[in-house]
Amino acid sequence: MTGEPWLLLAALGLDALAGEPAWLYRRVPHPVVLCGKAVALADRHLNRADRPAWWRRVLGTGFVLVLVAAAAGLGAVFQAVFRSSPWLAPLEAVVAAMLLAGRSLHDHVAGVAQALRRGGVVDGRRAVAGIVGRDPARLDEPGVVRAAIETLAENASDGVVAPALAYLVLGLPGLFAYKAVNTADSMIGHRDARHRAFGWAAARLDDLLNWVPARLTALAIAAGAVDPGWDTAPTRRAWRCARRDAPRHRSPNAGWPEAAMAGGLGVRLGGPRRYGALAVTGAWLGDGRRRAAPADITAALGVYRRALGVVAFAVLCLAVLG
Repeated sequence: MTGEPWLLLAALGLDALAGEPAWLYRRVPHPVVLCGKAVALADRHLNRADRPAWWRRVLGTGFVLVLVAAAAGLGAVFQAVFRSSPWLAPLEAVVAAMLLAGRSLHDHVAGVAQALRRGGVVDGRRAVAGIVGRDPARLDEPGVVRAAIETLAENASDGVVAPALAYLVLGLPGLFAYKAVNTADSMIGHRDARHRAFGWAAARLDDLLNWVPARLTALAIAAGAVDPGWDTAPTRRAWRCARRDAPRHRSPNAGWPEAAMAGGLGVRLGGPRRYGALAVTGAWLGDGRRRAAPADITAALGVYRRALGVVAFAVLCLAVLG
């Protein structure tokens, strides 16, 4: 049961226009929020410190499998209902749009740039704290900028390309299952002492599901890095940096879009960072300027918009040819 390219194209358009309307989600909980509550409940009741690590890994794996099966089953029910009548088909696009994060990601990252311009590094730290897991109190202005751009690049894959691909391959069941795994990974797929065992399956499954989308996202970012005057040097540099620097990243996937964005912008991303008490000696990505500036966020948003345009064009081609 595969997705419909025309409906995905409509979903991408709806997401770009409306994003996540606050008036709607004040009345109706977002599906990802509901999934997050299930993950938090399991983390609280199953991931107990008095249990041995091997047993917590077993429980975490079992929970993730049940979560994925339940999400896929729910997606299958929705899809069967929506495809039972041509009049209900547009609702499939609406539901798919709810599980894409293209516009909300753009707006959150743009908010960091606005905060830096308005209130300097103090406001920038406050704004970036809502979209990154690292400790914002230790970030200087270039650090805030890098964190925002890295989040934009990585989540272009997690929030748009990967769910879109999951929908194309397996329809709403695939989309629902992907979002369940991605939500679980973001909440429990950490390497800290509490989650290393319980979140192991969520992290490994998320790595597997994002292997292809991360590399496709790097290609889209490289294409989106083309100079407005159609100078292709940034595109070539972006793809060269992605192939060279992605293997240096601690994640098997995140390095691809991040390195492509670094090369396209001519800045360095990555480097050392801190997540609470955990210090991470991250590799530098790209060979440009190390001191990123707020204007680089604006440039990155332009690359991001063009990259999503490339994604939409690819879906349009599939729709026409299919």
